[in-house]
Formats: sequence, C-alpha cells, structure tokens
Amino acid sequence: MPDEDTKIDHYVLEYRRTNFEGPPRAKEDQPWMVVEGIKGTEYTLSGLKFDMKYMNFRVRACNKAVAGEFSEPVTLETR
Repeated sequence: MPDEDTKIDHYVLEYRRTNFEGPPRAKEDQPWMVVEGIKGTEYTLSGLKFDMKYMNFRVRACNKAVAGEFSEPVTLETR
C-alpha cells in the first residue's frame, strides 16, 4: 500500500469473466471491464452473480500524469 504522502491520484481496476452466456470462446476473447477513478484502496464491485468465476482482476495506480504497471492478476469466484 502506498504511503500517505505519495502522489497517487486514483486507481484503475480491470476484470474479465470466465463464465458468460453464448457459445464458448477462448478466455482472451473476453473484453476487459474497466472501473476508473477509484480513490481509495478498497472497492466493492457490484452487479456480480452468485456461483460465477471471474478472472484476471488487476489494478494499477495513476497520478495526474501517468499510470503505473498493472498488478499481477488474481482469480476470484462468487460463491
């Protein structure tokens, strides 16, 4: 977590699903969903369905000029 005196302005969260309606496709074909402008180090993602697997959650910090590198992706499930 960044120190209080860092220049971080906001965070960007990206995720894409593995469970989806329609014909099966490679996971790389799934679009990234983007949540921008997150001001804190915690965020509640709403609209998820129970018993689904979401993959490739990743986050990066941004200041007013540039964005940092994305974090390592993690896989989460809603149970």
